Amino acid sequence: MNEQDVRESAEAETAVSPPNQPAPASLSERLLLFLIAVPVIGIDQFSKYLVESNLALFEVYAPIPSLESVFRIFHIYNTGATFGLFSGGGDIFRYLAIVVSLGIIYYNLTLPGNHRLLRLALGLQMGGALGNMIDRFRLGHVTDFIDIGPWYIFNLADLAVVSGALILGLMVWQESRELKAQQQAAHADEARRETAVPPQTDPTHE
Repeated sequence: MNEQDVRESAEAETAVSPPNQPAPASLSERLLLFLIAVPVIGIDQFSKYLVESNLALFEVYAPIPSLESVFRIFHIYNTGATFGLFSGGGDIFRYLAIVVSLGIIYYNLTLPGNHRLLRLALGLQMGGALGNMIDRFRLGHVTDFIDIGPWYIFNLADLAVVSGALILGLMVWQESRELKAQQQAAHADEARRETAVPPQTDPTHE
């Protein structure tokens, strides 16, 4: 083999991706984040517009009167985070939502392919965070209206954030189960190999 053949062979080997390297994400996969986040923002803002336009602040509306104790529309506001936590920190959460959203967008661009469920969860969280951020810039506070009894009053943006967090939690739990199963299988395989090896005789005792 001459020098040129060796060079061409080396270039061909370096052009082949390593077998364990994950495939890059397609354009449609990367767009999934925005296809989830944008409708979440739109639905959240439209629902808040309906509440603000039809109910005075602290006014209550029961769509199903017989279920008012467990579900009603109660127009209130909060200056904190999701479910009214950390009240008074509106300015911090206003800019925190921007930072978190930029981080999610960057992570989405670097994330390899075949992670649609993860992108779904991130899209829900980003859409919810930006929906409440719009409220903070628009009104100085977040509009809440979903009252389901002995629980915090929340909105659809809060629901999207929590749903995304639940999906992420389920993914982590599933991956931990799979990792544990792989470790148990590896230990079992190692134990089988050890028992299958015949005992070695000491040649000095022959």
